[in-house]
Amino acid sequence: MHPYANHSNSGILSYSIGTDYIVVKFNTGGIYTYSYKNAGADHVERMKDLAQRGRGLNTYISKFVKDLYD
Repeated sequence: MHPYANHSNSGILSYSIGTDYIVVKFNTGGIYTYSYKNAGADHVERMKDLAQRGRGLNTYISKFVKDLYD
């Protein structure tokens, strides 16, 4: 997993990106996979972008895909 750049302020510690999914590890210990199948390609691709930028991922998850994990 790659460390999330803004982890001290966001609640996200790290992430891992695959072709059609992203895995997010939260500071609460939870690890969630968001895939094209459940979250949709547009959401997953946006999450990948935010993860790599190190900003906005937790807010995006809270607003758009909170319960759409695998």
